[in-house]
Amino acid sequence: MAATDGKGESNRLQLYSYWRSSCSFRIRIALNLKGLDYEYKAVSLITGEQFSPDFLKLNPMGYVPVLVDGDVVISDSFAILMYLEEKYPQHPLLPKDLKLKATHFQAANIVSANIQPLQNLAILKYIEDKFGPDEKAPWCLSHIQRGFNALEKLLKNYAGTYATGDEIYLADLFLVPQIHAVVNRFNMDMSEFSLLSRLYEAYKEVPAVQNAMPEKQPDAPAEARG
Repeated sequence: MAATDGKGESNRLQLYSYWRSSCSFRIRIALNLKGLDYEYKAVSLITGEQFSPDFLKLNPMGYVPVLVDGDVVISDSFAILMYLEEKYPQHPLLPKDLKLKATHFQAANIVSANIQPLQNLAILKYIEDKFGPDEKAPWCLSHIQRGFNALEKLLKNYAGTYATGDEIYLADLFLVPQIHAVVNRFNMDMSEFSLLSRLYEAYKEVPAVQNAMPEKQPDAPAEARG
């Protein structure tokens, strides 16, 4: 389904993304759930394309994702999700119940503010330069475990098939990439996180999630595609 400009004219969205970026992963899931057609614009974080002059015009922070919708440019994943929710209301990303909505914001913020930023490439490079390469994994795992413990406690009284029932909403979009990274990048033992493990198995059955997986993106290296 293509986005429209309100006058019936096609206005294809553009997503600047990196295959392994969990923040970009969130947006890909949302776009798929809402049935929005988009052009994938690969940005290699390994070669430093995010610091090119052209990309910095889109996001001066040099981060992905960036969503371009006509003359609208948004460069933060949370802001992008809220924009998509307001402009494209099909498949809502937030429940109407205020308590559940607040729970989704809490869960999303645990991931986006307290886990993911502490494991991104810039932070890991800093840890390696300051303390050595052997300190990167302990650093990541300590913050992931703390965040996952909080998520298990937050969601234990709400979870159904997904984070707060049988519909995929905002929190799920943050949980999928984070758990995927833990399993595939950090090789963390998930046995102590039974709820998150169960949710992740359910997510893997959802086509919108499957099609957003890092290994299925056009810029994923051949070895990641399996």
